[in-house]
Amino acid sequence: MKVLVTGGAGFIGSHLVDRLLAEGHLVEVVDDLSTGSMANLSQARAEYHGQIRISELDIRSDEFVQHVIKVEPEVVFHMAAQADVRVSIQDPLLDAEINILGTINVLEAARLASTRKIVFAASGGTLYGEPTLDKLPIKETEPQRPLSQYGVSKKVALDYMATYRQLYGLDYSALALANVYGPRQDPHGEAGVVAIFAGNLVSNIPCKIFGTGEQTRDFIFVDDVVDAFSKAASSGSGEVINIGTGIETSVNTLYSTVVRATKSKLEPNLFPARPGELDRSSLSPKKAKKVLNWTSWTSLEEGIAQVVQSLT
Repeated sequence: MKVLVTGGAGFIGSHLVDRLLAEGHLVEVVDDLSTGSMANLSQARAEYHGQIRISELDIRSDEFVQHVIKVEPEVVFHMAAQADVRVSIQDPLLDAEINILGTINVLEAARLASTRKIVFAASGGTLYGEPTLDKLPIKETEPQRPLSQYGVSKKVALDYMATYRQLYGLDYSALALANVYGPRQDPHGEAGVVAIFAGNLVSNIPCKIFGTGEQTRDFIFVDDVVDAFSKAASSGSGEVINIGTGIETSVNTLYSTVVRATKSKLEPNLFPARPGELDRSSLSPKKAKKVLNWTSWTSLEEGIAQVVQSLT
């Protein structure tokens, strides 16, 4: 099968490219390299020469549309996004330009190329806002009430996908992701907390913990996530599906786990809680099991060990 991956040089996208190549698909990668890196695709290019092609294009451009029409992919995995909540608050126009207008451009390109399906990387962490604690782990039946511009842009993208499915028969599945972590996640600057903790402790740099450290998140390993994307190419028609473990892990527990993996003796530096941060979060994986026949299998300890190994 011929597939196209937007944002395929990014953290999750490059792991998805590896998986799709291993399955024997012909893979077109599109990335503007604003946050992605060709280094993330070096192994894929070396091992699957002739099966992968990479184009440096912006999903907002007409050149991107013409490229997709020429390629005629059967499935488009739409991973490209402005993914920083803080950036969305500081520059909501940029966020909307990439996440809303960019997604419309992807949909138009797919429609014109007679693409069968789009599999979309949605955000489980922002889509549902802040449900009451008795609703954890969050199910897909919870109202979508995002509290940031980034979350709103992802919700609007879902509405456009539903509209294109109804009007043009362009199928889609949207995977609402929990806190994804794994090798290739940038430990510098704005990145996942696992990458930051592991990168710092490997380099013997103290970590920061904000608030009590008892705030929780649902950490899901990247290999488990790309397995869900692979399955969604042929399942979950017109569905929004949570991809998480359903397990709450506190920041303090996460830190202790990374400390053990790195054999570090460093104590964290404590800072006041950041305003607007969710207190607790986890996503129910029950629908993913039913619709995609998917479950996560990588424990936090196993996943963190792989992250640490990739940094040393």
